[in-house]
Amino acid sequence: MKQFLFVLLLASVTMGQATAPSSQSIPVEQENARKAKNLLDQTIQALGGQAYLSIQDISQEGRTYSFFHGQPNSVGLLFWRFYKFPDKDRIELTKKRDVTYVYTGDQGFEITFKGTHLQDPKDLADYLRRREYSLDWVLRKWLAAPGVALFYEGPTVAEQKSVEQVTIMNARNQGVTLLLDASTRLPVKKSFSWRDPTDKERNVEEEIYDGYRLVQGVMTPFSITRTYNGEMSNQRFLNSVLYNKGLEDSLFNVTSAYSPHQPAPKK
Repeated sequence: MKQFLFVLLLASVTMGQATAPSSQSIPVEQENARKAKNLLDQTIQALGGQAYLSIQDISQEGRTYSFFHGQPNSVGLLFWRFYKFPDKDRIELTKKRDVTYVYTGDQGFEITFKGTHLQDPKDLADYLRRREYSLDWVLRKWLAAPGVALFYEGPTVAEQKSVEQVTIMNARNQGVTLLLDASTRLPVKKSFSWRDPTDKERNVEEEIYDGYRLVQGVMTPFSITRTYNGEMSNQRFLNSVLYNKGLEDSLFNVTSAYSPHQPAPKK
């Protein structure tokens, strides 16, 4: 009888070991997420740490170039940009600053000599999508939101640089892949994909960051290249950048009397 009970006990233990869930996959997943978070923490520190996280507004001046099927279709336009985190943006184009786009929340307006009009819906959708997947939103909004998942995807090469690859997924199942310089941890490239609601095709957009300079304690890329499905679509070269000037909300009011030929209003 004792021998029978011993055999029965041994069998139950063996069955329990065979049916118990594997505990090894969980630590591996946790270690992967921990490594991704550690790299992203280093990236934020490389960008300026608290100085970067505390940016409330940005004023830029530079030149922008557009491309069609990877080929330049303009000689470049001077631009001035005033951005107030997270969703107020004013972009003035041409030497005369006579073409302006203003974004506030989910609305976009175009201001020309013909007056003020709602922006073309497709152009507005493109802008809003780029803003939602922007580096600032990913590092400052996505990472702080509940339900975010982080994935370390190992070393690779991007833009002729050794990089580490990390993907961030938010609670809405939107993903952004960041390629981080292996030595400086600064962002080299950002990539995301989305499905066109009309033709259902998946599109890939990327931004490449270069020419970093230290501005007011923040490492700032002075060269930004955007690609669309592998073809260059836009390049921006900055001449000057200022942070936290205290831009007034009236700057983003399309009915205000603000003139682009006067200094941007301050508090």
